[in-house]
Amino acid sequence: MITTRSRGLANLHAGVSALGVGVFFWVYAEFIMRYVPIVRLSREVNLLPYFLCMIGGMALSARALGRLAARFHLLDLGDAARLAAWQVALMALLTFTMMFATLDRSISRLFLGSFLVWCWLGLSVLNARMPRALAKLVFRRGHRLPTVFIGRLDSFARLDDWIAGKEPLGIFPVGLLSDEVSPGSVTPLPAPWLGRVADLPRVLAEREIGQVIFLEMPASDAEAQSVIEICHDQGCRLLIHHNLAERYTHPLVPTVEDGRHFYTLQEEPLEDPLNRVVKRVFDLAIALPVVVLLLPPLCVWVWQVQRVQAPGPLFHARERRGQQGEPFRMLKFRSMFEGKVGALHEAKQATAEDERVFPFGRFLRRRSLDEFPQFWNVLMGEMSVVGPRPYMPLLDDEFRQQTRGYRTRHLVKPGISGLAQSLGYRGQILEQEMLRRRVHWDVHYITHWSIWLDLQITVRTLGQVVRPPETAN
Repeated sequence: MITTRSRGLANLHAGVSALGVGVFFWVYAEFIMRYVPIVRLSREVNLLPYFLCMIGGMALSARALGRLAARFHLLDLGDAARLAAWQVALMALLTFTMMFATLDRSISRLFLGSFLVWCWLGLSVLNARMPRALAKLVFRRGHRLPTVFIGRLDSFARLDDWIAGKEPLGIFPVGLLSDEVSPGSVTPLPAPWLGRVADLPRVLAEREIGQVIFLEMPASDAEAQSVIEICHDQGCRLLIHHNLAERYTHPLVPTVEDGRHFYTLQEEPLEDPLNRVVKRVFDLAIALPVVVLLLPPLCVWVWQVQRVQAPGPLFHARERRGQQGEPFRMLKFRSMFEGKVGALHEAKQATAEDERVFPFGRFLRRRSLDEFPQFWNVLMGEMSVVGPRPYMPLLDDEFRQQTRGYRTRHLVKPGISGLAQSLGYRGQILEQEMLRRRVHWDVHYITHWSIWLDLQITVRTLGQVVRPPETAN
């Protein structure tokens, strides 16, 4: 019921937003043609295909709205702006693809560009403000859902924030039924104590209750069956909150496989074949131009300086572990003097003033230019532009023993840059807490992947090439 309301609100918002974009397109075009002669937009131009591209972009963005449905009415301005950027990006992709495919020279690029900018500003405001307004309009008094909660006091307290977040959807907490609380209890409750669990038939008969929520899994099958029969007889909705994550000390994600219900340890957006295709296209769109246009002159420059400061091979190719732990040879520009070769020597992490690094090599490392040959690994499908950074096998085994969940990083391809690195977690790992934070953000990336997140990380990484963080060495 709650999920249906959230999804419905997101769909309603998507429809209203698409309608707003469509109306604004024609109004803005008319305004430009009448009052802004500097923008060359004549009435002979066929605007209908571009209008359909704008509406198509909004339709494609509905999938992103669906992922945010559970908290869509709680978006802050930053989240709303990021969602608007994704919506406008899809509109721009369809619009300019159609324009270049048809070789249309009649349409004003200035008109299209300025329209998309105004759309981003307008959609940012709409995404932040309209869901709350729609919720108030749709879930007014006649559609409120009075809710009774059953369970322990501590379970009720832990759901306090969740309850507050669902109130805009019409979820109205009536009270709590618990065998642990007495009428004389001085413990503050989010809603009043109504009695014990055995009093549920009386409460449902005396009050207009639309929903009952079990705060934890019922203690016995008999108790569960009793509550189910009571709710069924009274025509009352029933939700059972599973507390397996609390019992097993790890968040669990529900999933349905062929009609059977399971729990898994994490979401994996990149298990979706469409998402994998999108990510691979993104990788190729960046890696191919870099390998063809940028890498050859960069190789010549690095090789010439290496000949003077530290003669030896141009590249440093060493084994790393990729997706599913499969070994591959990762390329880097050599930034150290030629010296001893061996697993222990390789596993020694570079420090800020490492004597093994020659002067130009230190510049390459600080600016992350030594990583550019890895775009070849991306073309070969061994790496991705964005993903958890790979470590050498000896360190990989050591880190796995030190940090829980470390091997989760191997569920996806390693990246030239990752979420942890874009947030400043680079360089030598001096303590276990530094490693734990890197693993935390790597796992967060895997479970929250989106193409928008890849774009954000890529932009932040480019910024660090220009202005390296203090941890870069």
